[in-house]
Amino acid sequence: MTGGRDEGGADLAPPPGESPIIVLVRPQLGENIGTAARAMANGGLFHMRIVAPRDGWPQPYAWRAASGADKILDHATIHPTVADAVADCHRVFATCPRPRHIVIPVRTARAAAEDLREINGRGLRTAVLFGPERAGLENDDMARADTLVRYPLNPAHMSLNLAQAVMILAYEWWTAVETTPPRYLMTNETAVATKGEIDGLMGRLISELDASGFLDNTAKRPGMVRNLSHWFQRGEVTVQEVRTLHGVVSELSKGRMRRGRIPDDAS
Repeated sequence: MTGGRDEGGADLAPPPGESPIIVLVRPQLGENIGTAARAMANGGLFHMRIVAPRDGWPQPYAWRAASGADKILDHATIHPTVADAVADCHRVFATCPRPRHIVIPVRTARAAAEDLREINGRGLRTAVLFGPERAGLENDDMARADTLVRYPLNPAHMSLNLAQAVMILAYEWWTAVETTPPRYLMTNETAVATKGEIDGLMGRLISELDASGFLDNTAKRPGMVRNLSHWFQRGEVTVQEVRTLHGVVSELSKGRMRRGRIPDDAS
C-alpha cells in the first residue's frame, strides 16, 4: 500500500543476497517511519518490518518524510509482535542504550555492522530491532535478541531520534565495505605535481627573485629560499597550480624587464 501518496521516489532495490532487516518496534509517528526509511536508503538497506505501529498503517506522512525512499515503505511489512517479525531470522540484534541485569554480547554500531556483514555473507538472515521513540525496547523485546548494539556517544546526552539511530547503523553497514579512501585531494581535471615539477618552478622563481634583487641579502638568502621551498613542498600542489605559478613568474619577469629595477633610494 502507498497510503494515498504520489507515485515516485528513487529506484531502490534490495541488495543481492541477505542484508539486515530493520525492525521498528511500536513506532509512534509516520514521519519517524519515513525518515527511518530515508536513513536506510542512504546506507543501502532495504528491508523494513514494522511492529504494531501506534497509528496503524499505511500512514501518508511516512511517504512525505521519506525523501524518495518510497519503495522501502512500499515493501515494508506489518507484524503484530516482535516474535512474528523475527520468526524467519537466524540472528537478531537489538539497539539498547543501557542494558542491565543481562549477560549478552554487546557491540558498537561499527562492530555490529562487521558482524552483520559476516553473518549475511553466510546466507543467514539477520534483523536489528529499534524501539519506540520515547521508551525504547522493553525487556521482552530484547529477550528475542542474541546481541545488543550500543552507540558510544556523549554520556551526558545520549538522545537520538529513531531515524538518527537507524542512520548510524546504516552508515556503518555501508562503510564496512566502502572503498572510498578516508583522505584524498580533489584535483578534478589536473593531478598532483611531482617533486621535479615543483623543483622546476622553484628554480625559475629563485632565478627571477635573484634578478629582481629580492634575495640580495647574502646572509638571509639561504633561509628565505628554504622558506619558499617549504611553502610549496609542504602540501600536495597540483600540476595546474604549478602551471599557473609559472605564468605568474613569467609575467613578473616581463614587467621587471619592461620597467627596470626601481633604485633602492627612490622615494
